Amino acid sequence: MDDEVVSRRKPRSERVPSSEPVPPSEPVTRSESLTEVRPVAVRRSRRGWIIALLLVLAAAGAAFWLHPVQLQQQGGHRGGGRFRGVGDLAQPVAVAPVTQADIPIVLEALGTVTPLSTVTVRAQVSGQITQIGFTEGQNVKKGDFLAQIDDRALNASLHQWQGQLEHDQALLADAKLDLDRDLKLTSNAVTQQAIDLQRATVQSDEGTVMSDQAQIEAVQVNIANSHITAPADGRIGLRLVDQGNYVTPGDSTGIAVIAEMQPISVLFSLPEDSLAQVLEQTHGNAGLKATLFDRNDTKEIAEGTLQTIDNQIDPTTGTVKLRAVFPNTDGALYPNQFVNVHLLVRTLAGVNVLPNAAIQHGAPGTFVYQLNDDNTVSVKTVSLGPGNATVTQLLSGLSPGAKVVVDGVDRLKDGAKVTVPDSGAVPASGGNGAATQSQAAGGEVSGTPAAGTGNNKPAVNSAGAPAMSNGESNGAAGNGSAGGSATAASDASGRKQGHHRHHDGNGHRRDGSAGANNGGDSGQGQ
Repeated sequence: MDDEVVSRRKPRSERVPSSEPVPPSEPVTRSESLTEVRPVAVRRSRRGWIIALLLVLAAAGAAFWLHPVQLQQQGGHRGGGRFRGVGDLAQPVAVAPVTQADIPIVLEALGTVTPLSTVTVRAQVSGQITQIGFTEGQNVKKGDFLAQIDDRALNASLHQWQGQLEHDQALLADAKLDLDRDLKLTSNAVTQQAIDLQRATVQSDEGTVMSDQAQIEAVQVNIANSHITAPADGRIGLRLVDQGNYVTPGDSTGIAVIAEMQPISVLFSLPEDSLAQVLEQTHGNAGLKATLFDRNDTKEIAEGTLQTIDNQIDPTTGTVKLRAVFPNTDGALYPNQFVNVHLLVRTLAGVNVLPNAAIQHGAPGTFVYQLNDDNTVSVKTVSLGPGNATVTQLLSGLSPGAKVVVDGVDRLKDGAKVTVPDSGAVPASGGNGAATQSQAAGGEVSGTPAAGTGNNKPAVNSAGAPAMSNGESNGAAGNGSAGGSATAASDASGRKQGHHRHHDGNGHRRDGSAGANNGGDSGQGQ
């Protein structure tokens, strides 16, 4: 290759004609050298230009995307946030007024449904069960037949004691007759000792008769207990013993369990700090209203009244137990069911209330952001009373009707500018083609504000004029809704247009505003 390049640089007179034979040492002819070297040089030259062009485009793209970030940071140091211009960024917020309402003071606790009476039916005598007289889950009344134990041995014992009673009664009657005869005889015929002995015999026979009667009554009670009946009203549970089993009074399981379902009670605990509120309302024996909700605390189950308060506080938990009674006519409450108890202590009528979402806690204490007439907010320290899940009583700090911020408080500070989207919204593209004034860096530019869609596409109004998006304006190019504060997306895209548009032949920068004359560019900036 070096020989070929040297041969190209020799004068034409010194070059060897192509018709002469080529020395064997030369690998290629001069004509072949020229045809091969020139395309390689041309390709290298084109490749270099392409690489240089790609580097320029990459640098331009990096500057295009990095330059708005620098402008945003510079604008933030000037106190303008992401928007360039005078004043701070207007934060969209939601507000609510201070109103007057009734606040029910409700204490919430987790409770357990407990029957007023729970009876386990057990056998009182030993024997085999010969009959079952109930159905599982049946509602029974007191005295209803439940089961029968074999009582034949008890009946036999009853007859035996009845016979013994008759025998002892006959002996008692004979002893009484002998005593009467002895008393009627003269003192010379019967001694006083014999009379006393006969009187003792009569008393002994009377005791024997009484003992026989007691034995008969005991057997009769056992016979009655062999016929098992319901001791109380309620709902009977599952059968614990089947027919044919031998039962004894020592069985712990019993035959069945009866729970009183109507009415039914709920046991729950309250902290000892809340006990004073309850006692204050129950001194006049007024039953407080108790409402039960399901496990998720969403669906109301039943309503009842507070019945009693325990006579001591549990020192291990610092709580006191309470019992509320519910009619349970629909049978919705079951024993050992977990429920949420809402105990209504009292109701505050016609007090100033504040939404809980507006309440903030910080260095000033408990405060809220109040909306002023000039669309700014002020920090107001407030004093609060009791409340519920949505509102809280306002004791002092604000007057009724004052508007407080309930949404969008994360970036607020005292004196910050805000906008309320629901108040005074102006359409982005009006039917009358009205324009909005905005101050630019080199002069005053007017145009119809574009809707802040974030893609920096100009909106066209009804008059046919495209909306303007000036890179030097402070966000007058519309907001995300119909009117209001400008969005960060539309402002950033407007800056990109204002600083990264093509330049004309005179070296002046075009500001990217859409022209209204045949689609041409208008509004040049220095």
